[in-house]
Amino acid sequence: MMKIALFPKVDKETSRRIAQGVVDFLMQRNVMVVMDDENASSFNVPPLSSVNFSELQFIISMGGDGTILRLLHQYQQFDTPIIGINMGHLGFMADIPISDIYPSLSDLLEGSYEIEHRMMLSTSLNGNENFALNDVVIHRSSNPNLVELAIKVDGKHINTFEADGIIFATPNGSTAYSLAAGGPILTPQLEAVVLTPICPHTISNRPIVLMPHHEIQIQYLSTCHDLDVVYDGISQGQMKAGGSLEIKKHKKMLRIVRLARHDYFATLRTKLGWVGKLR
Repeated sequence: MMKIALFPKVDKETSRRIAQGVVDFLMQRNVMVVMDDENASSFNVPPLSSVNFSELQFIISMGGDGTILRLLHQYQQFDTPIIGINMGHLGFMADIPISDIYPSLSDLLEGSYEIEHRMMLSTSLNGNENFALNDVVIHRSSNPNLVELAIKVDGKHINTFEADGIIFATPNGSTAYSLAAGGPILTPQLEAVVLTPICPHTISNRPIVLMPHHEIQIQYLSTCHDLDVVYDGISQGQMKAGGSLEIKKHKKMLRIVRLARHDYFATLRTKLGWVGKLR
């Protein structure tokens, strides 16, 4: 029997009703559905704690891209392909709209999908290890002025940026904060790291795309307040003056389900409001 973990959005009655419909649809097709222990009893399904994570074929997230990121950080032991049903605005990872839930789930159960592997970042700060799927953001936080950050790649000095901060994004995260700060869009199947300065003092400071095998070191040169280091907008650390952060490719990849019926470039056009005409 196929086993799927469903993480529903339950903050509104409409969302609960949709989640119940997904549960019913899957169970009618002989799929065992489990949920996080907090919500399992209200949907009359087994709790997540009752199964071994390795037994799960898929994880279905109901929410948006932020929901997927929170799941990834909450359940770091997951190595299960994830698929996202978008309950609000169109998402890049959570790309199944409410109107297309059941045809998409039918494709999933019939095997009409591919598994894409998305690169993640591994970090070390103050002896603490962390990771990010989308981005690692270093920001000046409460400092009233720009801060100086020296960047080395494999021990070689690239530049010392005077800026509000710097974003280190994966291709998966290139359409998030990095894009808003002027960074390029990378298709998510690529393996690379995008370095995007945040409001640099020198306008010649431009985003840089680095190969994934590089080890990156960032040193905080200014003698000011602590900086914020934020991972996927979920977890946060502090970098003290004189401190350093190391970033490299994570040994683990996120596995995400890509259905043939959903096209990444169509999502880009819709999400970003592109209006160019086809010739």
